[in-house]
Amino acid sequence: MKQKAIFAAGCFWGVQKRFNNIRGVISTKVGYSGGLKKYKNPSYEDVSSDKTGHAESIEIMFDSEKVNYKKLLDAFWKMHDPTLLNKQGLDIGKQYRSAIFYINETQKKDAIKSKEEYQKKLDKPIATDITKAGEFYNAEEYHQKYYKKHKILGKVC
Repeated sequence: MKQKAIFAAGCFWGVQKRFNNIRGVISTKVGYSGGLKKYKNPSYEDVSSDKTGHAESIEIMFDSEKVNYKKLLDAFWKMHDPTLLNKQGLDIGKQYRSAIFYINETQKKDAIKSKEEYQKKLDKPIATDITKAGEFYNAEEYHQKYYKKHKILGKVC
């Protein structure tokens, strides 16, 4: 069964590459989520200015018979440092925050439980937001599958 998930874990290029390598992921799009409603269809420059409140995010379509949401959550926790507030690596700003944008109440419950379980493995508190998904705006085409377009084999960002 085809389902959707939305995550933010820093620079979306690397996040997209990692999720695309998971068996059962049908497709991914990078874009912007979690911003102020008055900013419709923000550009990369708008989001980078930190005025819209959006996070660089990834929308994942997945086959729940091949990979479940809990496995995507496990991958999410492992691909970034969820204890950092508004930054990942050298990228600093609210657009690089860690967030789970749940689609329905089941995803919300799974995300909260997963966060609680992952917190037990860490010494610092998790800074990841868990909020209801709003509008997901596609990033510009040049951002989509950036790692493939530029033949980046190693770490993207």
